[in-house]
Amino acid sequence: MNDETFNLSIRRFLKMVGVKSQHEIEQAVSRALREGKLTGAESMPVHMTLRMPDLDLEIPFTGHIDLE
Repeated sequence: MNDETFNLSIRRFLKMVGVKSQHEIEQAVSRALREGKLTGAESMPVHMTLRMPDLDLEIPFTGHIDLE
């Protein structure tokens, strides 16, 4: 195994996930604000799961996204 290739591959994946996730959350919040589903003062729970089926890896992440 090439450690440098491995680490760069992980970083590329995590960057893609971070950027895409942020974009999708921002769009969903903007849409909900426009539609009146949110007031803009919410603290919303968020869940994400990292899965690697080939390794039997499944790690849940939870947190909150605050709008104010």
